[in-house]
Amino acid sequence: MKADRSFTVLVANRGEIAVRILRGAKECGYRTVAVYADADFDALFVHCADEAYALGGQNPRDSYLNIDAIIDIARRSGADAVHPGYGFLAENADFAEAVIDAGLVWIGPPPAAIRALGDKVTARRIATEVGAPMAAGTLEPVSDVAEVFDFADKWGLPIAIKAAYGGGGRGLKVATTREEIPNLLESATREAISAFGRGDCFVEQYLDRARHIEVQVLADQHGNVAVVGTRDCSLQRRFQKLVEEAPAPYLSDSQIERLRESAVAICRATGYVSAGTVEYLLQGDTISFLEVNTRLQVEHPVTEETAGIDIVREQFRIAFGEVIDYSVDLRPQRHSFEFRINAEDPGREFLPATGRLAIYSEPSGAGIRVDTGVAEGDVIAGEFDSMLAKLIVTGETRQEALERARLALDKFQIEGIPTVLPFHRLAVNEPDFIGDESGFGVHTKWIEEQWSNPLEPQTVAAPDRDEIASKQLRTTWVEIDKRRIQLRTNSALFGPEATSGRTTGAVPRARPVRRKRRVGLAAFAGKVIAPMNGTVVRLEVHEGQEVEEGTQIAVLEAMKMEYPVTAPISGVITSLERALGDAVNSGDAIATMEARADEA
Repeated sequence: MKADRSFTVLVANRGEIAVRILRGAKECGYRTVAVYADADFDALFVHCADEAYALGGQNPRDSYLNIDAIIDIARRSGADAVHPGYGFLAENADFAEAVIDAGLVWIGPPPAAIRALGDKVTARRIATEVGAPMAAGTLEPVSDVAEVFDFADKWGLPIAIKAAYGGGGRGLKVATTREEIPNLLESATREAISAFGRGDCFVEQYLDRARHIEVQVLADQHGNVAVVGTRDCSLQRRFQKLVEEAPAPYLSDSQIERLRESAVAICRATGYVSAGTVEYLLQGDTISFLEVNTRLQVEHPVTEETAGIDIVREQFRIAFGEVIDYSVDLRPQRHSFEFRINAEDPGREFLPATGRLAIYSEPSGAGIRVDTGVAEGDVIAGEFDSMLAKLIVTGETRQEALERARLALDKFQIEGIPTVLPFHRLAVNEPDFIGDESGFGVHTKWIEEQWSNPLEPQTVAAPDRDEIASKQLRTTWVEIDKRRIQLRTNSALFGPEATSGRTTGAVPRARPVRRKRRVGLAAFAGKVIAPMNGTVVRLEVHEGQEVEEGTQIAVLEAMKMEYPVTAPISGVITSLERALGDAVNSGDAIATMEARADEA
């Protein structure tokens, strides 16, 4: 792989992963092109590229999921290759084919492998054929709720309802009672359509105290498959990872060998090429194949740090037909943790947050790496996911990595918007996470079921709607050299405090505002309030309906996830203040209620 500025790589993604790939491509000597949605007009990744082109649109479907627009930009920009990053179109076989059909190099697996392994039902069938360990599940996507009931009756509860074309915890719901199955199937289908464009779901037994274990593979075009490490990704909330580490701790040699053998067999059976991750659940002595992510993983840095390779560079090498020349599978040399720094408030059940980064200061030092997509002064809106950055901390041993992580987390400063940093600072001192001779106490539902959350809602200012609005683009006309052209730029440029380029100088610090964890009767003001910015994707009640405290009133979607809004008291819904599809801000009324007579 030689440096060649005439070779151009287009990165079809955003945020920190776009920054990571753009910088990797530049290190290889390639020219780079970024694409961006309206909300990302002034984002860090846009500034990292040699050229950037507008996709248009305010949401994923109109921007980063728009295959025609991306291919058109690839042609216009003179791109030679496309790297999809993770999420969005990274596991979309139609996109891979469109790239290849356009005469471009696809930096990822073959479309056939993406289809086979991206369809979780087909992937389970392949895993079964090669003898991978497996929990019971449906062989085909379910056609209706009756099939889900039948499966639950046969295998028992809990069960997992999972998007067949999903990933990252989206489109995944766990039913513990028969009564909740219809709503959870509908919710999983809706999330899957929103995030992946397809709503097919299958059902499988749910291991309710399982660890989440991953095997990182690299496969070239010549049939070579190398396992370059294991990871543990058990510390999750709502089935989305918060902390990952490599190698996965507290595994026996026989378990590691079982994981490695089955991962290689699955990849060889499908003709897999490029970087990929084979995922499993582990509960006791039971290992169960989960899925294959046919892309670069969010948590790939911990494997890079422990295996001593650059996975993005390896993807480039493989795409250009080079041979993986590892004489043996790479073995981890050190231990590494990755902490996802999300704009979420753990004191409010990890609700996503929006606002301006008044202070953003990263830690540094031996064994510390930060992959980020933001800079101080950036406005974080709610169109896309909540991850701001990834803190990767590495040591010679797990104990050393933990000690460094504690210091690095304490020195990571973010103000102006809630983040998960307070949770991480507690997690690295939790006995279940630290582990001992008896093993590792964390599992995928540990936060929801075992962690005693001592965190209060973070005392930051409520999102400033004018700041959020200032990030939107405004179109006007200007005349240059007597030629009239259309200009699109930040709305802030047209305001009284307009600035040009990226925000510089001091940013006003957020004014503390104390929020209550729960609205009780004494504080109830007749309104059911949205706890965050989002979109109403479901209304569960009607005017005049009597409801009990805790009854689900609506479902909001924000940052690619759904959140229920429940009745703060028992009473009657007197009016609905929002309709299906309406956008709401934190603090907006969704419905009006009157307290039941015996509670008034």
